[in-house]
Amino acid sequence: MITLHHCPQSRSMRVLWLLEELGVPYRTRVHAFDKSLRDPEFLSLSPAGRVPALEIDGERMFESAAIMEYLCERFPDAGMGRLPGDMDRMAWLVWLHFAETVSQHVAALTQQHILFYNDTMRSPVVMKLEAARLQKCFAAIEARLSTPVENRDHLLTSGFSACDVAVGHAVYLARYFVRTEGFPELEKWMARNAERPAFQASLPKDGEALIYRQDFYPVWDQNAGAAP
Repeated sequence: MITLHHCPQSRSMRVLWLLEELGVPYRTRVHAFDKSLRDPEFLSLSPAGRVPALEIDGERMFESAAIMEYLCERFPDAGMGRLPGDMDRMAWLVWLHFAETVSQHVAALTQQHILFYNDTMRSPVVMKLEAARLQKCFAAIEARLSTPVENRDHLLTSGFSACDVAVGHAVYLARYFVRTEGFPELEKWMARNAERPAFQASLPKDGEALIYRQDFYPVWDQNAGAAP
């Protein structure tokens, strides 16, 4: 049995979405996004104290992109991966790992807006820089989706894949900090992703603790008082 160690709205959500797309049996163990991830038991699964962690075939894995790459190779019949020799293999690797480029800027903004508990720790300059970097990422995705080739409903010419899962999840979180207006192809792509039953199954369940408690976090104005 596959066991996914998961925190809602974290990087483990992309692995949960992929497992649903793969259609393989699995179970989740939901953790709080707090200091309990530093407990020795969890550190034996993920030494940096982060989710996701995956238990599979008697082994333990961490790092979401590595987990996704392994799962696609372990269950190739689902078509979520592109194996060596496939015409889209290079693009698949690039876009799968581009998700982490997006996610690192999301993580910086999450820290600034949510994890820093004191306004003196927050930096409007950092917030503006990271938001601008996310807009650059949105522009790269928009350019990819605007390429005039057949079947550009997805990041790969050959159709939906784990790339759409990984990058789609990263954009799903990025939209808590940066609007997508001005990126029409990205918005249409995200709407298509949102219609997928596997995506819907990966969303937080009722009663689960959330990291993001607002629909949108604007750049903090230090002259306006406390951060939202």
